[in-house]
Formats: sequence, C-alpha cells, structure tokens
Amino acid sequence: MNKIVILDTNVLLADPNSVLSFPRAEVVIPETVLSELDKLKTARVDPDLRFRGREVSRILFELSEDGSLVEGIDLPDGGSVRVMPFDSETKNLPEGVSTRNSDDRILVSALQVFRACDAADCDVRLVTNDLNMLLKAQTLGLPVERYGDGVEAGFSKRYIIRPFQRYRVPITILAVAIAVFVGVLFIAMYSQQDHANGTMPTEFKTLLTSNQLAALDALGTLQANPNDSEALLKMANIFFDQSEAAMQSDAGTAITFGEQGIRYYERYLAVSPGDSNARADLATLYFNTGQTDRAIREVGSVLQADGSHLRANYNLGIFYAQGRRDYAAAETQFKKVISLTKNDSNQHALFQQATLLLEQVRKLTTNQSVDASGAKQ
Repeated sequence: MNKIVILDTNVLLADPNSVLSFPRAEVVIPETVLSELDKLKTARVDPDLRFRGREVSRILFELSEDGSLVEGIDLPDGGSVRVMPFDSETKNLPEGVSTRNSDDRILVSALQVFRACDAADCDVRLVTNDLNMLLKAQTLGLPVERYGDGVEAGFSKRYIIRPFQRYRVPITILAVAIAVFVGVLFIAMYSQQDHANGTMPTEFKTLLTSNQLAALDALGTLQANPNDSEALLKMANIFFDQSEAAMQSDAGTAITFGEQGIRYYERYLAVSPGDSNARADLATLYFNTGQTDRAIREVGSVLQADGSHLRANYNLGIFYAQGRRDYAAAETQFKKVISLTKNDSNQHALFQQATLLLEQVRKLTTNQSVDASGAKQ
C-alpha cells in the first residue's frame, strides 16, 4: 500500500527534519506551506522560529539538487518528497471551506490527494499539530494525525546538517543588530544593582525575546553564584542557538555568538565534566568558529566515554568531511550512524541524513581519487 503524508506548516516548524521522518512514504508539502514559511523571513517572530523556517528551506533546496521537487525526489529509504502546487481552479469544495485562507488551502490540497487515491491502494494522512485544522479535517472525513507529541521534538537534537553549504558573509542584518543591542542593554541595566533596586521595568521586558528573558534570569543567578551549573548551561545553550541562527545570514555574528557559547560551555564542563551532550555541543561550536582540531578532540572524548553517542558520531563525520576533507574517515562515521539508527524509528530522520551524506562523501572520495591520479584536473 502506498503511504502518502501531507505535512502542515506547524509540523515543519516544530521539526525541520520531519520531511525525512516517514519511512518509505511519499511526503507531500503543499505549495501554501512554502508560502507561509517564506513569510517568516520578514515577520516579527521569535528568531528561533525564523531559523527553523530557513532550515526547512535549506533541506528542500539540497534535495532539489537531485531533481525536481514538483515531480518528486526519491529518498534513500524508498520514499520520496514532493511539493504540490495549489490548484486555484479546484471545484466542489466542501461547505465551510474556501481558498481565501492558508489553512483551508492546505486542507484543499490534502483533499485533492485523498480523492485522487484508490482507498484500497493508498494510505493518505494529513499530519498537523494545529487543533483547529485537525478538527476541521475530521469533519471533512480526511484522515489526520498529530506529529509526534506536538512539541519541538527534533529541534534540540543539535546535529550539524549543513556540511557542504557555502556560507555568504553579508552586511549584518538589522534584526541581528537590534537583538545584540537589546541584549547588551538589558545586561547593562541588570548589572546596575543600585538602579531601581536591580529591577527592570515590565514595559522593557515585553521588548525582549524568550531567549533574552531566559538569559536575564540566568545572568541574575550567576551574579549570585558564578558556578551555578544550570545557569551556565542555559547561557551556553542560548549562545549555541543564536550562533546557529546567525550562521544562515551572517557568519561573523555566528562566530561571535559561538565564542561566547564556548566560554560558557567550558565553565559549565569544569563543574559538570560528565555531561556528554554539552561536550558534543562545545565541539560543534569549536568547529563553527574554525577550530576543527579542537572540535575533533572534544567529540573524540565523548566517544571514548560512549562509543554509540549518535550526535558525536554524526558530527565527527561532518568535521572530517568539511573541516579536514578526509572523506574516507567521514564515510566511516556516517556508516556507523546508519548502523546505529537503521532499526530505530525514532531516529529515522538522522538515518536519512546520514545516508544522503554518505552518498555525497562517496562521490567526493571518487573525485578526490581521480584528481590525485592526474586523470582529471
């Protein structure tokens, strides 16, 4: 039976890797979903949300290098992914459904897929975490389900998934400049304990992002106890996320945030040396700031303690491939990740990523061998 999955926008924003998370299924992304993701580029939303939107676009762009997204791109596990153009001439719409709002257009696209399939041969599902869309789909008789547990399941896994992307370094965008300015301002205000008894006006707090509010709380804790492990880790994670988000638009800002994150991770690990996940994140920031050798050593210490640590194995492959151009070593790492995840349905997206990257490094290994032989210059 042909399994077809139609993804809603909120699913992709909760987990950009969800596009790769349905084994042997045809994944359909309505064109309306891409339009909603595109709007995030200029919308006044949390930077994390914009980052996830860009991650989805990046994944689809990389897949498009192997063919046409409209016609469909084959995935390593036997499934595929395609973008479905919206048919504005759709007729016989159910009562209460129009084409004037995004949710209804996504529902219409899902209904078109459902109606075009023979029920005996197709298992069609609309996947959404939007309660209103879920209920509306049920009233229309459209099979629907939630993605995972409805939370940001894949966003915090911290896998590097941009191994061969070429980064541009444009002028720092205004949004980043404002975020940095506001961040410095609230830290300065908070540090002046004699100003309004160290409190901050409620009106000013409303201007801060969730990350900045979390940083404010952590910095306050560290003023009282500089070795508070929870606050140190919180600050390290905040700078990690900001560095990753800035990497999409301004490498210089990404490095600045990364260096800040490194300092906090190092302080945290001095207090909690056994945290392998934090050490793997530190290795990632070393790599993102151009310190490949330190990144490899740090992730190597993680693997000495736990040879099956997925993130460490995967990222070591990235470090070898992009940092050292050692494609043979990278191939070994990606093979190990595939071996560790091939029978784990919860890690299917990572299995897909590792499989795709294995194909890339094999091609690069071949090209490298040809160049070394002098047969191709």
